[in-house]
Amino acid sequence: MKKFILLSFVFLNLLNLDAQQFTISDSAVVSLITCSPGEEVYAKFGHTAIRINDPKNNLDIVFNYGIFSFETKNFYYKFIKGETDYQLGVYDTKFFLPEYAVRNSLVLEQILNLTTSEKKDLFNLLVTNYQPENRTYRYNFIFDNCATRPRDKILAALHGYVKFQNSTDSKTFRQYIGMYVGNDTWLKFGIDVVFGLDADRIATESESMFLPEILMTEFQTAQIITPDGKSRKLVSERDILVQKNNLNEKQSSWLFKPLTFSIILLIIGSIITFWDTKRKHYFKPFDAALFGITGLAGIIVFYLTFFSLHPLVKDNFNLLWLNPVNLIIVPLLWIRRLRVLQFFYQILNVLILLAALLAFALSAQSFNVASFPIIVLLLMRTVSWIALTRKKIYRRRR
Repeated sequence: MKKFILLSFVFLNLLNLDAQQFTISDSAVVSLITCSPGEEVYAKFGHTAIRINDPKNNLDIVFNYGIFSFETKNFYYKFIKGETDYQLGVYDTKFFLPEYAVRNSLVLEQILNLTTSEKKDLFNLLVTNYQPENRTYRYNFIFDNCATRPRDKILAALHGYVKFQNSTDSKTFRQYIGMYVGNDTWLKFGIDVVFGLDADRIATESESMFLPEILMTEFQTAQIITPDGKSRKLVSERDILVQKNNLNEKQSSWLFKPLTFSIILLIIGSIITFWDTKRKHYFKPFDAALFGITGLAGIIVFYLTFFSLHPLVKDNFNLLWLNPVNLIIVPLLWIRRLRVLQFFYQILNVLILLAALLAFALSAQSFNVASFPIIVLLLMRTVSWIALTRKKIYRRRR
């Protein structure tokens, strides 16, 4: 499954299929393919596909809902806004698997316990979905992705319904994603910053299947309930198609962890603040960088919160400390005649930052722990500026 920054799949053996001209034999095997996460950012969550293996017709193909192109016009703008379009692609299995062998991903195959008519119905659904007018869809990382699409097609082809056993513990969306990106990592920090209140909602059983490995786990224990009340296992067999080598994962140094970085930044800011107090002069370059960076980050978070179509980014309390208005403060630091304007903003900013600390303390939203030292630093530097400039402003106004 692909997330935020992705690499395109290559059409290695694209087939032009027509459901009315071709069908599968009674002996065809239909399976769900699950590829374990890789090391690269775009591979962190794994991938899902559907395999149709019909030796009688010399057919062994994979239907893959993870196709997109960087060549799409305004790709990065659409990606940020949440208007990325994906496509269903078709591969020869012998070309699909090597990519995951190179990536050192475990590839598991779950053979589905379908009747002949269910297999043919699923194949026809997939082929119809592959037609040029149908193959493109609006990708949604949580609710409509390359794991949920295969699941929905499989369920739609069944003559009955599936009873899932709820084999995974309930978690929030943020917790599920954290399982794959680590705790004190820059990717987790970035995700926690852009995710809002919705990310802290407990995912339903169906919603949790947006992750390929969760989908695989749920399929393994699921039962098909037929119209006459009989039941059978959804998965009849599980095989390993590509084995993963046990390699020693490289651990990044603690010095480059977000929490370590933010603590070091707080220490540096504390030293500068102490120095400012001693010499009664404000060190502008440090705050120009601090407010500038948080302001730029705030613009991104603001845009995602109010304009993006991405799920889970609304109602974001991180805007209390990643304030876009901070960017305006940067030039004001150097313009004395606008010091009064900045003074009143900084008073307001103190209240906003205190609200951010209160939201952090009350767990109004799940904040990344590395954001706490930065919030404290912003509050410290704001209060320091007010303390060092209020007398100058007062004398000038007199």
